Amino acid sequence: MRVLFTGGSGKAGRHVVDYLVARGHRVLNVDQTLLDHPEVQTRIADVTDAGQMYDVMASYAGYDELEPGTGAPRFDAVVHFAAVPRLLMTSDNECYRVNTLGTYNVIDAAVKFGVKKIIFASSETTYGVCFADGERKPEYLPIDEVHPVVPEDSYAMSKVVNEVTARSFQRRSGFDIYGIRINNVIEPHEYETLFPAYIATPHMRRRNIFAYIDARDLGQLVDRCLAKDGLGFEIFNASNDEHSVERSTAELIAEFYQGVPVAAMGPEETFYSNKKAKALLGFNPEHSWRKYLPV
Repeated sequence: MRVLFTGGSGKAGRHVVDYLVARGHRVLNVDQTLLDHPEVQTRIADVTDAGQMYDVMASYAGYDELEPGTGAPRFDAVVHFAAVPRLLMTSDNECYRVNTLGTYNVIDAAVKFGVKKIIFASSETTYGVCFADGERKPEYLPIDEVHPVVPEDSYAMSKVVNEVTARSFQRRSGFDIYGIRINNVIEPHEYETLFPAYIATPHMRRRNIFAYIDARDLGQLVDRCLAKDGLGFEIFNASNDEHSVERSTAELIAEFYQGVPVAAMGPEETFYSNKKAKALLGFNPEHSWRKYLPV
């Protein structure tokens, strides 16, 4: 597929772009920072500027596309990751503005250019646990996509608004628009640099619901979304299969989730359920932290 990818220079984006290119997709990266990838052109653009998004939506993906003399081909899909990536990077209102306006502009341009497959990055923070003021426990475990999303911070609020925006565009257009509630993204080198501390001090992972998503497995999930047609509007949690700490499900519940209703779970099963992505998309995470950091 010919894919326009916003935010492909970021922590998650660059791994997803690499995965998609390896799978044979042609990718144009739209970002404010160049991506160092030999097969991917970057267009420098601001997602909060509607005119720039209209421009890149009709863009060549590389100089080779000038050769046929038939104009820029149309994109088959848009993957929208560009955003202020977390709380406490900018002012709260700027984070909210960039994330909500950027998502509106990207989806609006994609729909008006007839791009019938749109995938956008939502977040684990929508469930209100990650950036809560103090401790906020889930209403039940494991957290699935129907769990209430009532966050308190501007970043997570922006992601909830983006989901409503996407649902509205899907209803009008009938296109496939899928949102991915991405858990804490782990790059390959971070197993060695981060996970020893997680194993030693499990409470560090409470705000991430003790979950994670390997950046390469996130690439697989995006690719599965690209391949799956006809779902309309859907939201998918993105996580690996097990906890990010060396504790069992029962031990973590006893220490951190007393009083929280819990469904039957496996001994190491993630509290951030990925069952929907497995059932509807065939998602199959491959990169357990235990492969890279034996304990």
